[in-house]
Formats: sequence, C-alpha cells, structure tokens
Amino acid sequence: MSRTHDPYGPLRIRNFRWLILAYGTSTVAREAQIVVVGWQVYEHTHDPLSLGLIGLAEALPFIAVALYAGHVADRASRRTIALLGTMGIALSAAALLAFTLHPSMAAGHLWPIYAVIFASGIARSFTRPSVTALSAEVIPRELDASAVTWRTSTWQFAAVVGPALGGLLYGFGGAALAYTVVLVLFAAAIVALLFISQQSEPRAASTDGVAESLKIGFRFLRSQPVLLSAMTLDLFSVLFGGATALLPIFAKLLGTGPQGLGLLRASPAVGSLIIGLFLAHRPPLRRAGVTLFCAVGLFGVAMIAFALSRNFYLSLGLLTLSGMADNVSVLIRGTLLQTRTPHQLLGRVSSVNQIFIGSSNEIGAFESGLAARLIGTVPSVIFGGVMTLVVVAVIASSSTSLRKMREI
Repeated sequence: MSRTHDPYGPLRIRNFRWLILAYGTSTVAREAQIVVVGWQVYEHTHDPLSLGLIGLAEALPFIAVALYAGHVADRASRRTIALLGTMGIALSAAALLAFTLHPSMAAGHLWPIYAVIFASGIARSFTRPSVTALSAEVIPRELDASAVTWRTSTWQFAAVVGPALGGLLYGFGGAALAYTVVLVLFAAAIVALLFISQQSEPRAASTDGVAESLKIGFRFLRSQPVLLSAMTLDLFSVLFGGATALLPIFAKLLGTGPQGLGLLRASPAVGSLIIGLFLAHRPPLRRAGVTLFCAVGLFGVAMIAFALSRNFYLSLGLLTLSGMADNVSVLIRGTLLQTRTPHQLLGRVSSVNQIFIGSSNEIGAFESGLAARLIGTVPSVIFGGVMTLVVVAVIASSSTSLRKMREI
C-alpha cells in the first residue's frame, strides 16, 4: 500500500522546527549582509571586478576547508559544529560593523573587508554540511523529501526577506544600522540552535585518517552516476548563469538605489519560495530527470532576457522566474543527496556538494565580475546564459540515467 503524502510531517518534529528557525534566521542575516557589503564596495570602487573579488574571497577558504569540514561533520556533534560555525559568521558581521563605525580601522582599503569575508567562508564551510546532516538526523528517513522541501523553502523565504531588509536598512538608516540588525539576527539563530536537543548518535571509532575518510565519500559519489550528474549540472549552470554579483551595477542601470538592489536580490528567492511551497504540497515528481533539465534551461533563458531588460519591473519578473526554475533544480538535487546517501556519509558527501554548488556561487561571482570587466556587464550575463544552455545540452546527451530518472 502506498503511504499518504504528509507535507507537514517534518514540521511536527520539535528539533526540526528549531533547526529551520536557526537556518532561516541566519540566512536572513547573511543575505542582508551581502547586499550591504556589495553596495559599499561598489560605491567605493565602481569596478565590477571588485564585486567578483567578494565571491572569490569567500570561495577560496570554502573550497579549501569544505572536505575536511565534511569529515568533521561525520565524526563530531553536528549541532555543536553548526553552533560554532554560526558564531564565526556572526563575528564577521561584528568586524564589518566595526569597520563601518571606525573607518580608520580599514584605513580606506578594501583588503580588510575581503579578509573578513575570507574568514566567514571558513566558518560557513563547517556550518553547511553539519546543518544538512543534522536535518537528516532529526527526522525519520521517510520524511527526507518533505524535509528537503521545507528546508529549501525556508532558505528561499529568508533569501526574500534578507536582501530586501538589507537594502531598506542601508537606504534609510545606513550601513551601521544594517550590520547591527544582522548581528541581532545571528544571535537569534545561535539561541535557536541551543534549543535543539538532538545529540548525534555515537559513531564507531575509526582508524582511518582524514584522507581515507574523504576517499570513502568520493568513492560513494562515483557509484551514484545520477547524483553526480545532477551535481555537475548545477555546478556549471550556477558557475556561468548567475548575475547576482553584478546586481549593484544593474540596479544603477535600471535607475534605482540600494532599496531597489534589495528588491532585485530578493526576486529570485520570491520565485523559489512560490514554487517551493507549491511543490511541498504535491506528491513527488514523476519525471524528475526531464523536469531538472527543463528547469535549468529555463533558468538560462531567464538570465539572457534579464541582461537585455531595461525596465525595473520586467527585470524583477525575470529574476523571479529564474528563481522558480532554480529552486526546482535545487529541490531535485537536494532530495537525491539526502535520500541516496547513508546517514554516516552525509557530512562528507554534503561537503563535496558544497564544492560543486556552494563554492560555484562565489566562483561564479568572480567569473561574472571578471567577464564584466573584460567584455562588459550585459554581454557577460548573456554569455553566461548561453553557456548554461550549452551545459544542459551536453549533460542531457551524456547522462541517460539522469535524463530517464522518474520519481525520487
């Protein structure tokens, strides 16, 4: 007999509710901080490459530490790691507030800001796999798909509120007020994590070193061609297709200020939230493979159209459409990751996923900034959208198993 789909099952679990609250609150804080930092840096330099360097400053430590962070997440208390990582990110916000209140601390240079972002990238590399693994740990296995949907929708809701909040606070109250609110939100996330009572199950002692532990994670991933292909698809589509890092420039092209930048940054998350809530109330997708390729292709088309738009509201709509398409991809990949990976490997496999997806956002930001410097802002985004379509065609033709994948 088939089980009745219960979309609210994960939300009936206390620990999962606290985890979602912490995850959402910290995401609001981080997304607001990104808007404020991006506007501050671009106002100082008027150089698209300086925006790309923000992404690079976070991606380098993220990539360097991610695999070890996954190893730690499979060995230590995932709740403790998430707590310490969130505290580390909160300290980066405190440093940015200090630079704003006392400009002499940075002596008019940008490298202290990049250094703080570099440090926050280290903290975030530990937080992500621990939160992913802890999410699977606090709920029954049969609720994994619904839990991924709610976790993703929570991120998207926070990604709507965060940029809009950051833009409004910066536009009407200044950077110092914005960073202060960010700190308060991080403090609330830390409190929520403290209320999670789940303690990780004792793991059998292992004589394997870090290198051998990571090899186990990679070997498992190689044995899952569908999951590996889905991660590769997202890696290159995010690497080439995103225009997020260049939104301060598009805000100026569209004749708006930091408030408009906040709305532009929030628009993809609005679309993601809408489609996420819709999918949360639907049974599992029946043709997940085809849906995945169509969603990523639609994302690329939306990015090309956004680059050509000179109407603020049309641009908002196109970014919303891109967010809807992107979230379908995220939900399918996230469900594959959580349902096909044994719990004892989730930290390591999630860390590999971080390198594929998490760091590709930041590396993609650097690629966007560099391409904008070389060929112009609008041509660089059009090029990225075209490359996304090329990636879809190549992987769709080479990965029969992913193309034919049905229910997940």
